[in-house]
Amino acid sequence: QVLLVESGGGLVQAGGSLRLACAASGRTFSRYAMGWFRQAPGKEREFVATISRSGGTSYYADSVKGRFTISRDNAKNTVYLQMNSLKPEDTAVYYCAARDGPPRVVITSYDYWGQGTQVTVAS
Repeated sequence: QVLLVESGGGLVQAGGSLRLACAASGRTFSRYAMGWFRQAPGKEREFVATISRSGGTSYYADSVKGRFTISRDNAKNTVYLQMNSLKPEDTAVYYCAARDGPPRVVITSYDYWGQGTQVTVAS
């Protein structure tokens, strides 16, 4: 079992930045690829970014490429999502997720999920 707790969400003006963190507890953090997903009101949950177990490989959704950066600190059991140049369309609940294996963009590939943190971008 892996427990994931997100933090760092909030209200920010368009063009601003936020840094989300997801702290993991339980089994060995470095065993898991980590992903960030988001769900806006009335929409399905969608992939944002994922990172490999070592942190050497990452993938991004086209909508956030060049603005968001995923990273991890295995010594701290934490994965981060640095979000810059935020837009109102980035408003959503952001979830982190873990999977035992290589990074994937498919939501159903993930085994463990956090409760989410709200990000609201005001125009």
